[in-house]
This record gives sequence, structure tokens and C-alpha cells, in this order.
Amino acid sequence: MSALRIPGVRRPGRLAAEAGTLLVAAATAFPLYWMVLSAFKPAGEIQSAHPRPWTLSPSLDSFRRVFEQQDFGRYFLNSLIVAGAVVLASALIAFLAATAVTRFRFRFRTTLLIMFLVAQMVPVEALAIPLFFLMRDLGQLNTLGSLILPHLAFSLPFAIWMLRGFVRAVPEALEEQAQIDGASRTRFLWQILFPLVFPGLVATSVFSFISTWNDFLFAKSFIISDTSQSTLPMALLVFFKPDENDWGGIMAGSTVMTVPVLVFFVLVQRRLVSGLGGAVKD
Repeated sequence: MSALRIPGVRRPGRLAAEAGTLLVAAATAFPLYWMVLSAFKPAGEIQSAHPRPWTLSPSLDSFRRVFEQQDFGRYFLNSLIVAGAVVLASALIAFLAATAVTRFRFRFRTTLLIMFLVAQMVPVEALAIPLFFLMRDLGQLNTLGSLILPHLAFSLPFAIWMLRGFVRAVPEALEEQAQIDGASRTRFLWQILFPLVFPGLVATSVFSFISTWNDFLFAKSFIISDTSQSTLPMALLVFFKPDENDWGGIMAGSTVMTVPVLVFFVLVQRRLVSGLGGAVKD
């Protein structure tokens, strides 16, 4: 006879799992909490030898220095342009490419898929110098194009691999039925297939947006002399000084950079959950 389960009493294994989850969540959230806290701390508390995980006198001086920085709005707009262009272009190209490699059979199809997989394994740092010479030969240095093209290239392999599962999960019988009803392949692609794989597009777009928005390596390497083409991460360099770093300004600028990511995540949260949870079932 199985033991009776007492209502309201949880099993030790479940309690341990919940406790471990809370510890991991706390360890993950603590750096973000400390960043925001440091952004609101006055200078004296930030430089104190005995830091405290709270402040009794919050201040907006660090944020004031960030927004008073010259061309801060320009950097913010450049980041939005670059991230938006990468998200839209990668979503469109990845959707078409995933449909092609899933629905059609052609020569070197398997080789192409393997190349997509290998491209994900190459470290970004190893390609920074070759990409610099490529952007120079294309005449794209000191332009936003030098930031859009590399991020687009790095976003596509992951997006294509992820969307293949969503496209494959859509029954081929659905396409056959659409053709019987008189729908062309183009109409099926955009009016039927696209809405079904849209959660997957949202999931890949989140990763593309975050990696592009937080980029510092390419912005530092390809934007050399024309600072008007710089993005938001480059604005933080102003607060790194030879004699003493302005940690309040750094933390305030980092907090401002985090807000668009949070807003974007909140807007697509519901679609993101369904996109990560799986594709359409037959």
C-alpha cells in the first residue's frame, strides 16, 4: 500500500529543487541588482571601502552625467538602427532559408547545413581582424553597415537551424491542401506558413537583438574615426578615465542600456515562451 500524501506538505526532493532554483535565480539577478543600486548611489558610497547592499540616500547624479554626455542620443539611435536592421533582416532571410532547406531537395543541401553548424562554432574574436580588412575593402569602415553586416552573418546560422524545426513541424499535407484550394506557393508561404513559425522567429529575434545591442568588439574595431557612427556601448568609454573611473556613470549607462532589452523582452515574452517551448504539432 502506498503511503498517504499529507496535503500541504511538499516532498524533500521538490523542496531541494525549488531551493536550488531560487539560489540560481538570486545569483543571476544579483549583478543586475548591484548595477542598478550603484547607479543610484552617491559617489561617496560607491567609493566606500565598506560597500553596503542598500542606500539610504539615492541620487540621480550618475544618470544626469550620462544624459548630459555629448551625442548620447545619437549613440542610442545608432544602436536602435543597427539592432533593428539585424533583427528584421535576419528574421526574413532565416525564414526563407529555413523553408528552402526543409521543403526542397537540392545538391549540396547537407553540406550547406553542416556549414551553418560549423559557422556557429567559430569564435567571434577569431574573425575580428579578417572582418576588419573585409569591411575596409568594401569601404564600410566608420559606417553602420560595418556593424550590421557582421552581426547579420553571425545571427543567420543559429536562426536557420532553429527555424528548421518549426518549418518541418508544419505538415506537408497542409501545403497540399492549400494548393488544392487554389493557393499559390507564395500565398502559402506568407499567409499560412509564416504565421505558424512566427513564435520561432520571435525567439531567434531575441537572441539577435541582445547580441547586437550589447556588441562592443565590432563597434570598437570598425568605428575608428567617425564617432557619430558609434553605438551605445562605446559611450561607456567616456567614464573610463586614466586616473579614476567614474563607476557611477558606468553603472548608470549600463542600466540605461539594459532598459531597451527589457522592454523588447516584455513585448515578445508570450511569443518567446511558445517559441522556445516547441513548434506546431501535426
